[in-house]
Amino acid sequence: MGVGGSKLEKALGDHFPEGERYFGFENFGNTCYCNSVLQALYFCVPFREQLLEYYSNNKSQGDGDENLLTCLADLFSQISSQKKKTGVVAPKRFVQRLRKENDVFRGYMHQDAHEFLNFLLNQLVEILEKAPHKVKGEDVPNGPCNGGQVNGLVKQEPPITWVHNTFQGILTNETRCLRCETVTARDEIFLDLSIDIEQNSSITSCLKNFSSTETLNANDKFFCDKCSSLQEAQKRMRIKKPPRILVIHLKRFKFMEQLNRHKKLSYRVVFPLELKLSTTVGDADSEYSLFAVVVHIGSGPNHGHYVSLVKSHNHWLFFDDENVEIIDESAIQTFFGSAQEYSTNTDHGYILFYESLTADDKQ
Repeated sequence: MGVGGSKLEKALGDHFPEGERYFGFENFGNTCYCNSVLQALYFCVPFREQLLEYYSNNKSQGDGDENLLTCLADLFSQISSQKKKTGVVAPKRFVQRLRKENDVFRGYMHQDAHEFLNFLLNQLVEILEKAPHKVKGEDVPNGPCNGGQVNGLVKQEPPITWVHNTFQGILTNETRCLRCETVTARDEIFLDLSIDIEQNSSITSCLKNFSSTETLNANDKFFCDKCSSLQEAQKRMRIKKPPRILVIHLKRFKFMEQLNRHKKLSYRVVFPLELKLSTTVGDADSEYSLFAVVVHIGSGPNHGHYVSLVKSHNHWLFFDDENVEIIDESAIQTFFGSAQEYSTNTDHGYILFYESLTADDKQ
């Protein structure tokens, strides 16, 4: 179990949640970027439940069908079925598969946690879309089709997967012609939001800047179909459909032309435990609750360490590879960032996970 596990069980005592497991992950050489994200995903309850259900329905498959999805499902099942309440597991099979799938993660260099999360979610979607799905009791192979009928055969649209249902939201890009006032809207889906940050700001203000109005003029004029010509216009990005799980990536690594390299922005950005999303289409705010934070520790993008903070059953836990500790909720604010440009504190929130409190999203 280890000293950390014993301390954690003693700290929680009679308050240890029934059926829950708190396990650290072994590090296989700079795999903290992977470990921290996997912990956040494990404590994303809707995602975990769907993945364990997938494992239960597909565990009879042979090793020949192994992919990132089966490896992740096997890992989550391994944790949830542990007899002990705490300890350490080795996500070796998953890491080996990850390195096989993408040469970016093949070596032992420091990697970006957000890049890994993005790759993983998109890979899971791709695997699920290609898997056979049930139509009136029969397995039908999926394909990248758009529906409709060709030569008497009905095309099957790729299904909306449970990864989509958990993380996907819809953005709408609105452009208003300042001559005829016609608004052109273009929708695009997202699994996470990458937002620019400013010093001494908050997630709320950063999201407002993300959705702020931009004027297109001079060389950036917009071609209006109604006017059939280039016109001055205003455009803005808004959230048309908020996701059930809102993942926010803070763009802390910025390319500095004068330095000809990326620099880490240690800006202090407050991320609240409860978030109201007011940048959406419509009048109603969407309310969210913070349940996980992936933290980058270090002064630059090419080196450092990742840990994660996770909320589970109303208490917060600190995951640092093999080590798991309980922390006070007030400790979260120490990861907001630094008010000064140069600070000894290099532990900064990097990826935030919020769960919707809206009743419709919990059904």
